[in-house]
Amino acid sequence: MNKVLVIIPAYNEEANIEIVVDELIRDYPELDYIVVNDGSRDRTAQICREKGYNLLDLPVNLGLAGCFQAGMKYACQKGYPCAIQFDGDGQHRPEYIEPMRKKMEEGYDIVIGSRFLERKKSFSMRMIGSRLITAAIWLTTGGQVADPTSGMRMFNRKMIREFALNLNYGPEPDTVSYLLKQGAKVAEVPVKIGERLAGESYLKPVVAVQYMSRILISILLIQNFRKK
Repeated sequence: MNKVLVIIPAYNEEANIEIVVDELIRDYPELDYIVVNDGSRDRTAQICREKGYNLLDLPVNLGLAGCFQAGMKYACQKGYPCAIQFDGDGQHRPEYIEPMRKKMEEGYDIVIGSRFLERKKSFSMRMIGSRLITAAIWLTTGGQVADPTSGMRMFNRKMIREFALNLNYGPEPDTVSYLLKQGAKVAEVPVKIGERLAGESYLKPVVAVQYMSRILISILLIQNFRKK
């Protein structure tokens, strides 16, 4: 098997999931996908079943980390050589998956779809937070990651296994930092991220500040004591 598995974590994405998956099926038949329904309280799972989508239906809400790990366990069991984290809200664009796969073939373990590689400097809250995390990763690992908060990340077979078998691996910047410290090779490919098709992001300003603070503390302090 040499296909890419597109892992689509979905929590209450009834307004978006059909558009996202139908585009993959229609325009990118060379890709495999799995929708991981994270115990949604809306019609997300029902829509997937009615449409005949490839669905991993979790009975309870595990949160992004547990939901993504379930997808990585599926990828590991099926023997996929690489898998990509792909939002179910329409923000991630599938046309960038192939450039990311080609970059991975150069010998990288993780390829990140970066929003900031080709953009001019900005002083938005998102950019400032990302820059702080970039600096923390550089201080602790010596590695350069321009967009550590990007959720569009591709992992090779080795990384799929790591995520599938280790409970402490979540799809967050501090895990990328930890893997860098463990010797993982990380690259970035420039991408453009679209707007959420419908609904609201959970990452409100206050939540975003809390998130950035938690990630920084994890990278700068907690990772020194972290074990697999």
